[in-house]
Amino acid sequence: MTDRRHPRSPWWTPAVHADRRPLLMGRNAIQTALRGFFTQRDFIEVDTATLQVSPGNEAHLHAFATEAIGVAGTRTPLFLHTSPEFACKKLLAAGESRITCFAHVYRNRERGPLHHPEFTMLEWYRAGETYETLMTDCADILALAAETMQCRSLTFNGHAVDPFLVPERLSVAEAFQRFGGVDLLSSVSVAGETDAELLASKLRDAGIRVAEDDTWADMFSRVIVEKVEPNLGFGRATILDEYPVCEAALARPSAHDPRVAERFELYACGVELANAFGELTNAGEQRRRFELEMAEKLRVYGEAYPLDDDFLEALEHMPEASGIALGFDRLVMLATGASRIDQVIWAPVAETVP
Repeated sequence: MTDRRHPRSPWWTPAVHADRRPLLMGRNAIQTALRGFFTQRDFIEVDTATLQVSPGNEAHLHAFATEAIGVAGTRTPLFLHTSPEFACKKLLAAGESRITCFAHVYRNRERGPLHHPEFTMLEWYRAGETYETLMTDCADILALAAETMQCRSLTFNGHAVDPFLVPERLSVAEAFQRFGGVDLLSSVSVAGETDAELLASKLRDAGIRVAEDDTWADMFSRVIVEKVEPNLGFGRATILDEYPVCEAALARPSAHDPRVAERFELYACGVELANAFGELTNAGEQRRRFELEMAEKLRVYGEAYPLDDDFLEALEHMPEASGIALGFDRLVMLATGASRIDQVIWAPVAETVP
């Protein structure tokens, strides 16, 4: 009789492992190839601490909390990081110029075909180089993953992308107009302020639902999720570029349009693979953004995370740089043809079944 607590055989049973093993060996091969890719470009690989005083300060990222107990019994709150970003940027401030990092990262409230509570993030940073350079890196890495697996396509959920084609570069404003019929930037001022009423009117005219209590950010996210993302990265990869500055996270404003930021995301087969910034180095502006994000997190979820003051101090010493975070497991999925992220993780986190 099947144990109802375990409706599927666990990953460690020999039969299940035999099915997964080719995918896992593919994972190892891609990781080895990527390490060679970065070594050839004079990057050094760094290893950052998982425990941090702040897990990150984005409103919709959820962390795992823990605490450090001192020898005298003192207790200090700590978190498992959601990204090695803060630590990597501190290393840039310390004087490193090209660094890369394979980091296990942890995000709560996330589980599904593309989400796992513990996964591997590949991040790399280029001091003194523009974020357009990262776009070239992304194109090269997609091709490298396919070459490593000796395949002509990256695939997911019945869709395919040619990794040897140059990715399409599409601004967020262009995507809103093309896929939603919405003039997004008319609701963003040159000072970066947003007009929720105007955006709501634009959405209603385009036949997109709007709730009475929607904020500008709520409406932006809805269009991204419902209209834009389902159309990205088919046939060839898409670089979704120039996010509104109010959605910039840790990216600096664009030199040619103060309404948008130097931020892009990479998509293939409708899957978000990477998030990149021309890095913001203004500590005061970054603190302001973090505080706004945590106020939003408190409003929506009833909790907020502390700010990493050490990181904000390091920003004042950090050189101009570009940086990117790529979901390594997702890249492996697309290159090996896996249908779920846990198929390409050597030892997945057990899922509790009620």
